[in-house]
Amino acid sequence: MNKVFGVIFNGNDKKFYYKSENDYEIDSLVIVETERGQQLVKVVQVLDDYKDEITDEIIRLATTEDYEKYLENLKDADKALKKCITFAKELELDMNIVNAQFNLDRSQLLFNFIADGRIDFRELAKKLASIYHTRIELRQIGARDKAKEVGGIGVCGGELCCLRFLKKIDAISMNMAKNQNLALNPSKINGACGRLLCCLAYEDEAYIEAAKKMPKIGDKIDTPAGEAQVVSVDIINQRGKIMINGEKADYDFKSEE
Repeated sequence: MNKVFGVIFNGNDKKFYYKSENDYEIDSLVIVETERGQQLVKVVQVLDDYKDEITDEIIRLATTEDYEKYLENLKDADKALKKCITFAKELELDMNIVNAQFNLDRSQLLFNFIADGRIDFRELAKKLASIYHTRIELRQIGARDKAKEVGGIGVCGGELCCLRFLKKIDAISMNMAKNQNLALNPSKINGACGRLLCCLAYEDEAYIEAAKKMPKIGDKIDTPAGEAQVVSVDIINQRGKIMINGEKADYDFKSEE
């Protein structure tokens, strides 16, 4: 029976899951196949009852030679990153090169970069290929992807969701913040990447459903003390403030049910 192993790539804390008929201990270095070729990864978790279907398999235990090659690739990738940055400046390309990565057998060298618009990097790729004699891939990523690569701590005090568990980053809209009556202050609703917080999507549907039972700001409602106008609402607690007889007062909207 296959076991499932959580592994991490190159010191990144984000876990990916692979299966194997063999047993591997925590901290074992193993070789896995990825869309970019073979990679050396570290086993950080062993699971006997992982529910999701896993199709990717661990190829084998890494050898001393594999590890030495891995360390050499890290050093050379760092040099390649500096060279790529230099070439991009010479070619006056408006792009921010984030990192460089060799796969294990050096059949591919990947550069991740950030740019505001489309970049014609064909000349840059030619220059790099003439030096490294391998397949060069330049991949444009967004601010969220950069945060996922770099990692960090969110405003909640916890590790970034995109690094810890999010496999797919959905579209986040300003309406989600409005649905939750959050102050539209960038310092409050933006994450480390500078984009809207991913966690705004987690409870959006719950807020929408709860709001259906609540009056909107500006609505006129009947209260035991007479007609009042809704000034503010606390959707989760179903409370808020009303204006009645020229004065503001706390009000429990659950009392209307």
